[in-house]
Amino acid sequence: METTKILDYEKSPGRGSILEVLKVSFRLGLTSFGGPIAHLGYFREEYVLRRKWLDEKTYADLVALCQFLPGPASSQVGISIGIMRAGLLGGVASWLGFTLPSALALILFATFLEGYHFTNSGWLHGLTIVAVAVVAQAVWGMAKTLAPDRPRVTIAILTAMIMLLFPKALGQIMIISLAGLIGWLFFPKAPVPETPKISVPISHKTAIFSWVLFFGLLLGLPLLRQVNNSPNLAVFDSFFRVGSLVFGGGHVVLPLLQAEVVTPGWVTDTQFIAGYGAAQAVPGPLFTFAAYLGTVMNGLTGAMLTTIAIFLPSFLLIIGGLPFWDFIRRHSSFQAALNSINAAVVGILLAALYNPVWVKAIKTPADFSLALAAFGLLMFWKMPPWLVVIFCAAGGAFIQWI
Repeated sequence: METTKILDYEKSPGRGSILEVLKVSFRLGLTSFGGPIAHLGYFREEYVLRRKWLDEKTYADLVALCQFLPGPASSQVGISIGIMRAGLLGGVASWLGFTLPSALALILFATFLEGYHFTNSGWLHGLTIVAVAVVAQAVWGMAKTLAPDRPRVTIAILTAMIMLLFPKALGQIMIISLAGLIGWLFFPKAPVPETPKISVPISHKTAIFSWVLFFGLLLGLPLLRQVNNSPNLAVFDSFFRVGSLVFGGGHVVLPLLQAEVVTPGWVTDTQFIAGYGAAQAVPGPLFTFAAYLGTVMNGLTGAMLTTIAIFLPSFLLIIGGLPFWDFIRRHSSFQAALNSINAAVVGILLAALYNPVWVKAIKTPADFSLALAAFGLLMFWKMPPWLVVIFCAAGGAFIQWI
């Protein structure tokens, strides 16, 4: 009996070292290709099946929480597991290990392109074309899972139409809020089964402080920006707001980021789409695209600023949400609202597939042919994204040559 207690104690969350968490997450950051859904599969294999840091049910609950919150879901799951394993610093170590490889790769890519004449580059145009295939694949996969019935398909289509006709960040926030309200009021409420308690090393006071800080920054930064002309403050505000308001994570960040950095002229359309294409070739979270954008805007200093700003909301939301998730996840109304929000996310992504991705990348029949080939390689041949990126870069150079 005593032996069993010792084994349970050793396997329990929150009983590990920061260095251990950093080591495991760094290896995942080097090898986790394929986007957020694939990342969750890698996490399950490593943390649940191999290391047994948490059980299947607890892992599923963490995934549900991170899908409910705005921000990059896979990064938030990794942060949550790091916190449960080694406290708050364990969460930082988990994020750093998973994020650093792709962030460094994109910083190097942006540095290499500094001063490059973008408009005449065939291989760079190929990177914009691969974004069409990647986003189309994401729409296809998410639609099957998140919009499998007539009501949710309707929400997705209406959302896409509204986003195309009124492409504003505020419009996306209003659509997500309205979708959640519709789900809460009208979607069927399935019974929620009894689940074991999730134990996390965060007090309710710390969680409440995290929520206060999150909303204080979200509401206060735009006001401070009005009375302070600091460029760094403007950049931090824009990326913090994007990290705070993107439901679905991953590719859904594209339209919000595009509005924040291209509209004020910080980054050109071509630079933006090319960087997004390059982001498909690296492992780890797609939100490290912010490191590329920061480098283009202001070198290494800009990369650090934008990366911290876009991921900071995830930390605050996870720290604020974990201690209360046991209460939230037991209510069927929250699940119904989440189902409707996820359908709206599909519509937002569908609109992003057209603008800015399609309209910036597909100019000729040859461009469409290359995008179609890339889509087939990703969807049906199951080729790794980094290899498809190389294929499209070579294809873009070939199209220019002929």
